[in-house]
Amino acid sequence: MIKTVSGALTKINKKSQHAGDQKMILGTHRVAPTKSKNCSRIYLRGLSAVTRTGEPTTKELNVRTRFATVRAAVNTRAKNLATLAQDQAAFRAQKDSSGGCITFNEWLWKQEGDAYDEQQNG
Repeated sequence: MIKTVSGALTKINKKSQHAGDQKMILGTHRVAPTKSKNCSRIYLRGLSAVTRTGEPTTKELNVRTRFATVRAAVNTRAKNLATLAQDQAAFRAQKDSSGGCITFNEWLWKQEGDAYDEQQNG
């Protein structure tokens, strides 16, 4: 027998022409001190198609452009073996300081995001 279950038990095939008629079965289990021993739930969810009613705003397009540019810069910098040791040393130096980045990836995103913002704002 299955004691506990958590997650999607069945998924909706979004490519199907009948996707709107399908249901996803989602099981959840939590462990918490409650009065009830029944902490498992089963939900049925339908396909929720959200359609855009208008064109993206200029602000939204700017956010998308910033994200794509910073992501490309982070990927390039993470694979650059010439500067990887220096980047890791700089990351370790700030890691334990107040407000420091906890992960190396977070640090790379902050560095490249700040560089992008400085370049755009002058």
